Amino acid sequence: MSAQNHASHIYAQDLPKTPANFAPITPLSFIERTALVYPQRTAIVHGELRQTWGQTYARCRQLASALQRRGIGLGDTVAVMLPNTPPMVEAHFGIPMAGAVLNTLNTRLDPEAIAFMLDHGEAKVVIVDPEFSGVMAQALALRQNQREVLVIDTEDALFTGKLKPIGSLSYEQFVAEGDAHFDWQLPADEWDAISLNYTSGTTGNPKGVVYHHRGAASNAISNILEWDMPKHATYLWTLPMFHCNGWC
Repeated sequence: MSAQNHASHIYAQDLPKTPANFAPITPLSFIERTALVYPQRTAIVHGELRQTWGQTYARCRQLASALQRRGIGLGDTVAVMLPNTPPMVEAHFGIPMAGAVLNTLNTRLDPEAIAFMLDHGEAKVVIVDPEFSGVMAQALALRQNQREVLVIDTEDALFTGKLKPIGSLSYEQFVAEGDAHFDWQLPADEWDAISLNYTSGTTGNPKGVVYHHRGAASNAISNILEWDMPKHATYLWTLPMFHCNGWC
């Protein structure tokens, strides 16, 4: 069928996409619905912390708002070097809520590899856990691109080592800059990038792999089906690596 004939048939007329009949597929809608339907259910357990879905959603919105107020938006990369802590959960939703792209850094890599990723991914913000502040400080010093990067230090009540902040402010200070009622928007296109992951670079420099919103949401749904996950499941959330993100 020619393009001209395709455009003239009845199903191509007066049936446009509208907010009433179409929304981009994105994992951001998961937390929005969960916070609406189950606001008091526990979302995060970390040491003495018990954080509900309502609280988690509000903090994700705060993070997104704080990022936008700092000029971070569509197409900007925010790198995080975090273990399984609450900021990692919040980053998976708050960063794309701002329109930005999440780059989770492999905590096992050396400073040289991390430096390459920060340059190659053009990270504008780095959020780092105190456990990895030493490696990150070295990586930042090794960067070839001298563009300024906002470095944010997270705080972890379970961390028993010596604190050596390398950033200009703490994660809690940064989140406090944002609005918990921030009116975030769905992506204009579900093909928009949501995350940037890297291979370990065993045959050269690390290779970047981009997920889009649709792919991340589809992957999350497929994992729920494959794992036969029951309603209100409680499980250990594992660190995102190459083939999986924290939405799955």
